[in-house]
Amino acid sequence: MPRALILGGTGLVGRATAQRLLEAGWQVEVTGRDPARMPAELTGAGGQFIAADRADPGQGQAALGAGADLLVDCLCFTAADARSLLPLAANSGSTVVISSRAVYVDAAGHHVNSDVPPYFTAPITETQPTLAPTTDIDYRSREGYGANKVAAELVLLESGLPISVLRASQIHGVGASPAREWAVVKRVLDGRTALLLAGRGAGVVHTTAAANLAALIETVAERPGTRVLNCADPDAPSALEICRAIAGHLGHEWEEVLLDDTAPAGLGRTPWDSPHPIVLDTSAATALGYRPAGTYATAIAPALDRLVEAARNGQPPVDDGYFAEYFDYAAEDAFLAGRVGRPGR
Repeated sequence: MPRALILGGTGLVGRATAQRLLEAGWQVEVTGRDPARMPAELTGAGGQFIAADRADPGQGQAALGAGADLLVDCLCFTAADARSLLPLAANSGSTVVISSRAVYVDAAGHHVNSDVPPYFTAPITETQPTLAPTTDIDYRSREGYGANKVAAELVLLESGLPISVLRASQIHGVGASPAREWAVVKRVLDGRTALLLAGRGAGVVHTTAAANLAALIETVAERPGTRVLNCADPDAPSALEICRAIAGHLGHEWEEVLLDDTAPAGLGRTPWDSPHPIVLDTSAATALGYRPAGTYATAIAPALDRLVEAARNGQPPVDDGYFAEYFDYAAEDAFLAGRVGRPGR
């Protein structure tokens, strides 16, 4: 039975990967600092939890033991993280590290976290230019996240070890934080009868289901190599299409009010807004044998059900901070009242 060790395996990507590998007959062990965060479904399927801090190399070595057929690192953010991973990767048949579309820059040097939105003229391939690597800016900052990811990638790829770097975009699924879909689910639960969408809901920011990342991880586990691969859902739905998929799954109907540039600033925002499409080209992964687990609409369904269940149990995602801008119902109602007698779209 092949063995997989997933560092940071109790989170969004680790959970989906462990579940897929367990179903395929793997021995799966996941590390984390808090055993209480081990998903019950993984334990029930035979997954094992190992208490280990990703930042402690000794604990990582102890968790790896005599080696693994597959090593997955969900918590590699900096060059230092990457260097600490190399001794483990040297004793693993195949290693996978999760990276991000945040590394890419357009022709003007803009990226997804810059003040000026990027403009990519075509789907982004793995050869698209990236940010300059850095180690002197906090990776938790907007400016430092992508650049630190690049620095980590370089350490991994220059090692010559069979390490696959997977660049994902807006990962979604059970356990996501933030769970972007809450911006729509809460509106449904609140009984809103109108959905306002800025830019007519035409924004496209490619999404990546954790289940699709898991499918690609299984693929590269069977084909070890040193490479970079994009990973995203097989479709790239617009903000409008995402909202329709969520409302449709929850059996909710509302009026779609597609706003143009004359609408008040900030009205109708969603987590998937973008003045220019941000789409990842996944043909390299497909050529390797990867087959996605599902489209956005099919893959997101379990996460939507979990959000509804959590809300009904009095444990919804926190509304402030990330979500605050999406629930200004007073401003929406004022706009809707002011358009009485005029076309709504």
